[in-house]
Amino acid sequence: MTNWQELERKYLMSTVERLPVTLVRGQGARVWDEDGREYLDFVGGWAVNSLGHCHPVVVQAVTEQVNNLIQASNQFYTIPQIQLAELLVQNSCLDKVFFSNSGTEANEGAVKLARRYGKCYLNGAYEVITTMGSFHGRTLAMVAATGQPKFQEPYLPLIAGFKNVEYNNFEAIKAATTGQTCAVMLEPVQGEGGVNLPDDDYLAAVRAWCDQKGILLILDEIQTGMGRTGTLFAYEQYGIEPDIMTLAKGLASGIPIGAILAKDKVSVFAPGEHGSTFGGNPLACAAGYATLKFIIDNDIVGKVKRVGEYLMAGLEGLKPKFPFITEVRGRGLLVAMEFNRDIASEAVMACLEKGLLVNKLKPNALRFMPPLIIGNQEVDEALGILNKALSSLVS
Repeated sequence: MTNWQELERKYLMSTVERLPVTLVRGQGARVWDEDGREYLDFVGGWAVNSLGHCHPVVVQAVTEQVNNLIQASNQFYTIPQIQLAELLVQNSCLDKVFFSNSGTEANEGAVKLARRYGKCYLNGAYEVITTMGSFHGRTLAMVAATGQPKFQEPYLPLIAGFKNVEYNNFEAIKAATTGQTCAVMLEPVQGEGGVNLPDDDYLAAVRAWCDQKGILLILDEIQTGMGRTGTLFAYEQYGIEPDIMTLAKGLASGIPIGAILAKDKVSVFAPGEHGSTFGGNPLACAAGYATLKFIIDNDIVGKVKRVGEYLMAGLEGLKPKFPFITEVRGRGLLVAMEFNRDIASEAVMACLEKGLLVNKLKPNALRFMPPLIIGNQEVDEALGILNKALSSLVS
């Protein structure tokens, strides 16, 4: 039998701490390894598998598209790209779309768009204010945008043009704003940073400040978009509208895609000023259209809100039994559980051994990002496994 994990160590760069499981098949909220062992998946491809693994509508859309047209230069019109763009605009507050291949690329493009706007309308302003604890991607520019020193330190000196300020502190954004500021870029809920929720009035205050100063508000909804937090886009819960929004992860339920959405007034790219060879290719856009249409037509966001509340209540219910659980927080099906000591790695392995996949968010925290199609039955199953896993850690 082939030892795939040994071959991985031989041929792939070591950039990820992988769990000792080789997955070969997925269906719904479940995956199977090469030995046929079944796992309940509460990682969901890092919030990517919106409709679960191999959902029939996505499989059908991809199969049909593979048989028709996989890739075409953006010199030409392609129907899936236009269909997906139309559906995104019809169901958001934004007016124009640019498709990319990933979230990082979408965020890069959003910053380029903001800088272009600054050159056109803000006397060449180019700086973008972001927050500590944020995560905007892995390219050099997005590492500078990401307010986490652990990601920045290996690549010093950082690219200029970004200011990282304290999260959930409106006064810090005001203090950092200068004549060189073209935009503020925020996650409505910080995902990688800890599933950190802002105060209810934070985003509204930032929106008003951007309006007052004539600068742009970019919302990175790469992890929070596509229904993940209980509305199609998280900004809807805060009573504001962004000038630019980025999407990726769950947009095509597993097929790589990213998107920049912008208001008409901000859509200042001219032909040749931005582009992507594979961005908006027919295959990815067909998967994205099928995913988004299914989410909308079947009120998946309503289900996420209900099941998310059920999950949060269940996790809260474990706190009396396990006093080392200090907090449960989140929105919809983006939830974190924090401990008073660094036991997240042990908890992940204990869950893995018992058939549940969860994510180590920090040394002392777990993150739960299951497919949006799960129900209370899967939540109960996950809670039962988690209960057993945490019991094995009690000393």
